[in-house]
Amino acid sequence: MEGSKLVSFGASKLVPNVQELAKQSIDALPPRYVRTDLDAPTIVSDPALTLTVPVIDMEKLLNGDTMDSELDRLNSACKDWGFFQLVNHGVDTTLVEKAKHGIQEFFDLPIEEKKKFWQQENEIEGFGQAFVVSDEQKLDWGDIFFMFTLPIHARKPHLFPKLPLPFRDTIDAYSLALKLLAMKILGRMEKALKMDAKEITELFEDGAQSMRMNYYPPCPQPEKVIGLTPHSDAVGLTILLQINEMEGLQVKKDGKWIPIKPLPNAFVVNIGDILEIATNGIYRSIEHRATVNKLKERLSIATFYNPRFDREIGPAHSLVTEKSPAVFRRIMMEDYLKGLFARKLGGKSYLDVMRIDN
Repeated sequence: MEGSKLVSFGASKLVPNVQELAKQSIDALPPRYVRTDLDAPTIVSDPALTLTVPVIDMEKLLNGDTMDSELDRLNSACKDWGFFQLVNHGVDTTLVEKAKHGIQEFFDLPIEEKKKFWQQENEIEGFGQAFVVSDEQKLDWGDIFFMFTLPIHARKPHLFPKLPLPFRDTIDAYSLALKLLAMKILGRMEKALKMDAKEITELFEDGAQSMRMNYYPPCPQPEKVIGLTPHSDAVGLTILLQINEMEGLQVKKDGKWIPIKPLPNAFVVNIGDILEIATNGIYRSIEHRATVNKLKERLSIATFYNPRFDREIGPAHSLVTEKSPAVFRRIMMEDYLKGLFARKLGGKSYLDVMRIDN
């Protein structure tokens, strides 16, 4: 496909590779990584708190006998937490294990090999960091590999098609499996909201998907850095897979940072800003962050699912009433994304731009 038809949503400034930096013996952390601007990433030590993130069973959501009670649980999770762990999700475990193995190997490639997949000057896709808009901006202690995976014509010719085999085939299969899973989850959310019209699933039908593979190296002073700046996801739905056994994901609940301990064979699913907009604020996107540690790297892959680039997003008409007027404005998806990538990452600040000032 000609370059003119490929999607471009702006750029992120090129930054040093943290994985390479972490291989050196560092006496003092480079100042751009020291995050005096954030709360120290203290880890909650109370194990009871890590068990409170809701767990939803996909099999129960699809089974007539257990569906209603599991839909109620899903509804509460999306309203109160914006996060849940999904078990019995139906994605082939062999495929999931292949994806984990492939991502680990991909980040373990020599730096010279990785440079073939580096972010280009005016792009956000490839190895690097996202949302870096100035040379003074503080940086996360982590590297990402980001790319659009669906629709197929949005795949950049120098990235997806050039991934090493069998990794490319694995990510291709994983991408399609997670699209199907995302649509199943969205369909259940529609039921949980008791929506007559299929406004949510129609909004996301044949939608855009992107993947963000995350690598958080160990850090000699983990209390001074952050792996991923606190933010809510500006997307529709995020499905996160933890690659190795190191924890680090924390969600903000009632003003406290609560760690999520991923269950075996589960995905961590969270509501993005676009779903908060589409549900007119009934379901909430929640701030979360990634912490790092002294001893071991942490890897994960987030798969983001969005409406198509040419769709208009806004509150679902069936959820807007006299009693519940629209709280967000309508905007074309392409314009929404361009606005997003022109900003620094920070809390739910981008969602606030979408609010209607009453």
